[in-house]
Amino acid sequence: MEQGYAVFLLLGVVLVLIDGQLIYRSGRGYMSRAYGDPEAARSMTRLATVLFHLVVLGLLAMVSIITIQTGDPVKDVVVKLGVMLLVLALVHAVTMMILGRIRDRQLQQQLADEMSEEHRQYEQQRSVPPQTRVEPVRGAPAPRVPDAVDGKIDPTQIKTTR
Repeated sequence: MEQGYAVFLLLGVVLVLIDGQLIYRSGRGYMSRAYGDPEAARSMTRLATVLFHLVVLGLLAMVSIITIQTGDPVKDVVVKLGVMLLVLALVHAVTMMILGRIRDRQLQQQLADEMSEEHRQYEQQRSVPPQTRVEPVRGAPAPRVPDAVDGKIDPTQIKTTR
């Protein structure tokens, strides 16, 4: 039984480490699109990966003390590994959901910041006094377009408004 226990722990730790590295490498690329800053994306992914490792290794320790009696030590290890793989899949899915939520929040924050900046620019432009417009006087003929000869418009034919 001791040999089966050691084999289960060894295989379980190897599976957890492999899955953790997959989460870290894939998550880093996934998060870098949201953060724009590779260092921030790397830090956030590293934190999520450490959390993943701690949770799954804790669950591995708890599953390892469960006694399963199938009559064959190899079957005992296989059943425990099956349970551990199901737990690993569940925690992997939860970790991906967490990374997805972090990414969505970051993208929403960026969008809110962009909208706020555009609104600020709009308000800043709006506070500038309106430009003087040129409108034709009612009843007067339309102003002539200056040509290359005289280059002037008759000022009596236009009025300015504010």
